[in-house]
Amino acid sequence: MSSAMYERMRANPKFRELVARRGRFAWTLAIVVLAMFYGFVMIVAFNPGALGQPVAEGSKLTVGVAAELFMFIFFWVLTAVYVRRANTEFDALTQEVVKEAWKDQK
Repeated sequence: MSSAMYERMRANPKFRELVARRGRFAWTLAIVVLAMFYGFVMIVAFNPGALGQPVAEGSKLTVGVAAELFMFIFFWVLTAVYVRRANTEFDALTQEVVKEAWKDQK
């Protein structure tokens, strides 16, 4: 593709919309993941006893292990949510931008 086509794509309002929506969504997910991860690390650093408590009386499963399992599954779910949205909404917008750039070139 020529640099003129790239310029047409960057000037397209749909391209700006795509960049803004994808950026907001990615930053939101990043903040959620970082808050959960560093929150867990801070609890480990400053109150490790809380994570060593059993989930239920007589249980071998601790709060820390349960929290980590939840976080592991939750991060996979967030990844799946991002991939689904990227493959539907973001790819559709990308195809529209490329289609319009090719149309304008002809």
